[in-house]
Amino acid sequence: MRSVALKDIVRHCERRLRPDRFADYDGAMNGLQFENSGRVRKIAAAVDGSLTLVRRAVEASADLLLVHHGLFWGRAAPWTGRRAALIRTLVTHDLAVYSQHLPLDGHPELGNAAQLARALGFLRLRPFFAARDGAFIGVQTVLPRAVTLDVLSERLGRVLGSPPRRLPGGPAHCRRIGICTGGAGSELAQAKREGVDTLITGEGPHWTYALAEDLGINALYGGHYATETFGVKALAAELSRKFRIPWIFLDHPTGL
Repeated sequence: MRSVALKDIVRHCERRLRPDRFADYDGAMNGLQFENSGRVRKIAAAVDGSLTLVRRAVEASADLLLVHHGLFWGRAAPWTGRRAALIRTLVTHDLAVYSQHLPLDGHPELGNAAQLARALGFLRLRPFFAARDGAFIGVQTVLPRAVTLDVLSERLGRVLGSPPRRLPGGPAHCRRIGICTGGAGSELAQAKREGVDTLITGEGPHWTYALAEDLGINALYGGHYATETFGVKALAAELSRKFRIPWIFLDHPTGL
């Protein structure tokens, strides 16, 4: 079976995603999070880096687990219980882990937002939703002809596999639509400031329903997990084409 150097895959990902442009969460630690012995024959892609997904990657005979939410988000110690089992599994089965968070949200081609937008049929995309450092982590579109919130909600439900939660605080007809996947619901005010009448994201707190009404903006919450399956799939598919090695997506939905 064909194998490629792990360092070559990492180099390509870094060049494509340019994580240095993003001021991510302190615990995100974008990049190579666990190094194997140096060769990759098969890639497994998943949304979350966890013991469950590591074990499934091993079962799939993968040498590299590519994830959006990595192994480190807060305190990483002590390494006991399931954390100890995770490190033992990685070492025993020589499985590398590579993670990109905000860089894989905002990439104009491979990003979660851009990929979701294209799945919805939106082709003319512009940057949207500036993060702390000014880098954009979403996309927006202006439709040539407005669609009703009902129609947009149904379309999103078909793409994601389940109907989104609706916050109908804005106009019944949607024309300026912003997409920022994951947990952007708590930032409805920013979406409003950036000029959209409808925000598509993954989730938001309870109080955002009233906030949407106050701001006069619609929001569709499609699920944090469901809206963030797109980026890792796109990146894994690109790596597969470039390096001519197989890949698999490990679906492990949280329902959140």
